[in-house]
This record gives sequence, C-alpha cells and structure tokens, in this order.
Amino acid sequence: GRPMVTAKIAATLDGRIAAPDRTSKWITGPQAREHAHAQRARLDAIVIGTGTALADDPALTARRPDGSLYDHQPVRVVLGTRELPPDGRLRDGTAPLVQVRSHDPREVLEALPDALWVLVEGGPGIIGAFLAAGLVDKVQAYLAPTILGDGHPAVLDRSVTTLAQAHRLHRESVTELGDDLLVTLTTALR
Repeated sequence: GRPMVTAKIAATLDGRIAAPDRTSKWITGPQAREHAHAQRARLDAIVIGTGTALADDPALTARRPDGSLYDHQPVRVVLGTRELPPDGRLRDGTAPLVQVRSHDPREVLEALPDALWVLVEGGPGIIGAFLAAGLVDKVQAYLAPTILGDGHPAVLDRSVTTLAQAHRLHRESVTELGDDLLVTLTTALR
C-alpha cells in the first residue's frame, strides 16, 4: 500500500554527517558517491527536509562520474514548511520538485501515489521522523573510515529515549566501495 522507503546515510564511523563547523562535503570517497548516484537513477523519488535544502542547495540529481546526468532523474521532494529560494538548484527544471508543506513523513508518501521506491536522504531530523513513523524498510549506511569525534549526528529521533526503544535492524549485506563500506540493513517486516 506504499512505496519501499530506503533511508540513506553517509557518515563517519562514529555516526557523524558533518563536522562542528558544518563542513560535510565528501565524507565518503568517489566509489561510494558513484554507487549512490547510480542508485538515484533507479529511484522514483528522493526526499530531504527544508533545512538541508536551505543549508546545502543540493541538486538531488543522478549524475555519472563525469558529471553528466543519467536519463532518469528522481522526483525531488522537500518536506517542511519553510520557503525554498526561487533560484535554488532544486528549481532548475532537471527533475520535478514536490514540496510537502508539513512535518509528517506520511504526507510525503501520500504526495507520491505512483512511486515504488523512495529514498530519504536527509538530514538527520527527516531520517529520524521516517524511522519514528515506522516508514523505513531499509537503511543504506555508507561508512567512511573517518572519525570526527564531535559533529552532527546522522539521525535525530527524539522518540527513542532508552535502549529498549532503539530501532533494531537486520544486516542484509556489506559491500566495499573503495575505502568505504556500504552496510545495507532491513527493518522488521511490515
């Protein structure tokens, strides 16, 4: 009754997606990024929050290593109530843009009635909201052999207050991508 939802995380070994100064570009290496972009070319939609849209001005396109675009581009979805800049890269016409003016991840899936595979790419609050709502089927964690110590966490889920409430996942596979690892996990069966 809903699309498969995959949460994608690219993080350091200690679960950080950005340094304290918010620098975050190229946490993972080129092979991991190439893999992630090839996957985007197979997705129906990719989801971020307005915080990520405003802070990073992402394109959310599926690009080959040479920078050219794949033929298929996922629908770009932004969840949140803040306005997006009219000149942002999400509005470049490369792929459709859907803004869901809400904080409810269920409304994202309702806005994508024909989608079969949706990727939730960030930031930490959006991934946490999808997890808390029980809407994540898989987690793909691209792990870089890096430790930041302090920094911004990959997931924020305030519904988890004790270890007993933690989201327990099942390892599906581990793939080496250069120096990085892609750990694919599934959640409990729906």
